[in-house]
Amino acid sequence: MKYAVDKIENDMVLLENIKDGIKKEVNKKDLPNGVKETDILSYDGNAYVFDNDEKEKRLKRIKEKMNRLRR
Repeated sequence: MKYAVDKIENDMVLLENIKDGIKKEVNKKDLPNGVKETDILSYDGNAYVFDNDEKEKRLKRIKEKMNRLRR
């Protein structure tokens, strides 16, 4: 499963499943060090890891949409 880091408050992080939009709270200590809002994480059933490829795809898609809107 893949999650977008939606919000970080104190030691709790709100993750949003990028497929179905369901949100869940996770303790920050259970996530990789340095996690920040807008990061994309993959979860394999045991651990969360950064998914930089997915993050780049999403950023590219957003930039393309913004460019189309500006035209």
